[in-house]
This record gives sequence, C-alpha cells and structure tokens, in this order.
Amino acid sequence: MRRAPIVITATVLGTAGVLLFKPLPVSSLEGASSTGASSTDTSGTSSDTSTSTAPSSTPSSSATSSPAAAAAPASASATGAVESDRYGDTQVKVTIKNGKITEVTVLAYNDGDPRSAEISEQAIPILRQEVLEKQTAAVDTVSGATYTSNAYEASLQSALDKAGFTAPDKSKASTDLATADANLRGH
Repeated sequence: MRRAPIVITATVLGTAGVLLFKPLPVSSLEGASSTGASSTDTSGTSSDTSTSTAPSSTPSSSATSSPAAAAAPASASATGAVESDRYGDTQVKVTIKNGKITEVTVLAYNDGDPRSAEISEQAIPILRQEVLEKQTAAVDTVSGATYTSNAYEASLQSALDKAGFTAPDKSKASTDLATADANLRGH
C-alpha cells in the first residue's frame, strides 16, 4: 500500500511525457541521407556533385537602401563543403530569396554510429531554426551536439560564401573544423 502513491505518480508523469513527446518532423531533415552528395577524386579532394551551386538568378539591379540587402544576392542556392569529423560527414544546402536565408537543407549529417545519428537528428532542427531567425551561420552551438553544430555551421558558411551572402550583422561561422574539433579534445 505504501508504494501506491509512487506508482500512481510515476504512471501519471510517464503518460504526460508520452503525450507531450513531439517526434522529429520529416521536413526538418528534408533531403538528409547517409550517403551525402559528394565524391572524392583520386587527389583526395572532395567535389560537389550537386548542380545547384550557382545562383538561380541574378541579383536585382535596382538600388536598395539597406546595406545588408545590397551585399546579399536577390536569389541564390548553393551547396556547402562536405565537413568531416570523427563522427561522419556533414553537408548542407542553402536557399536565399530576396536577400534572406529561406531554407537550409541537410544533404548529409554525422551518422557514423547510431548515437551520432540520434544526436544530429535532434540538433539539426534547432540549428536550422536559429539560422533562419538570425540570418547567419554563426549561431549558438547546440548543447551535447558540439561536433554536429561545428560541422553544420562550417558547411553552411561555405554555402553562404559561394552564394555571395553576407549576414546582416556581418558575422561569419568558422570554417576551420580541424581547430574547433581539436579544441574539443583538449589539444
């Protein structure tokens, strides 16, 4: 009888947890695959096999009053570099419309093992939302997903650079993944 309140409380809390659980929306990992969209040539350099790295249209020739709008292309789409770390490869594609980042699609993400894939799948929607809100690749690292965050930001910054996009606050994410990962290991 003394266990009844504990069992009832645990049951209620467990049920509430199940009811409040929100599964990862399919759209947040749209285009995510473990194969990626890159190939490696015999020299060991990575090349992008995507055909959408060039701007889809030319920037508007009309004068703009905003300095950020003047620096950003009107519409473009670009695929970032494949960023590799100890947990796998990460690559993103960015779409810019009317001088704003409107979409970030993951082409490959850290999925070297089941735990890495789970961490990445939880972190990617958070990173995407931050990027769309702040309009920059230089966003906060997701706690517990530092490798994923660093690789995502580096690939995204590479894509933004290809597209000729400059963040409104002029911020840039680091594309030096080797240094960021070495700092994580204490080297």
